Amino acid sequence: MANERTIMWQGISGKKYKYWITAIDISFKPEAGNYIFAKETSPNEWKPLYVGETENLKERLTPNHEKMPCVKRNGGTHLHTHTSTSGEATRRKEESDIMAKWNPPCNLET
Repeated sequence: MANERTIMWQGISGKKYKYWITAIDISFKPEAGNYIFAKETSPNEWKPLYVGETENLKERLTPNHEKMPCVKRNGGTHLHTHTSTSGEATRRKEESDIMAKWNPPCNLET
């Protein structure tokens, strides 16, 4: 699609990860991947609110996600995702790398 939007999120390691930008309420296929709830602060400028990983994007990214109240409170507008077939360890490493650089508020909230 010509109108698909992507973003490169950089981790503290310097590595960059490509994510698709979608509406916050989109439905996904049951695939493993990483995701970021984000707020568009100005055109094409983003603030990550929560970074996560999952074995199943369809099951995990629902309106009753446990961090949705925090995401909404912080002005979350979009969801950034990408699928990954590299396994849980790789997904967790990417999640930690991005979290360490950006300190998303909903990851810090307990």
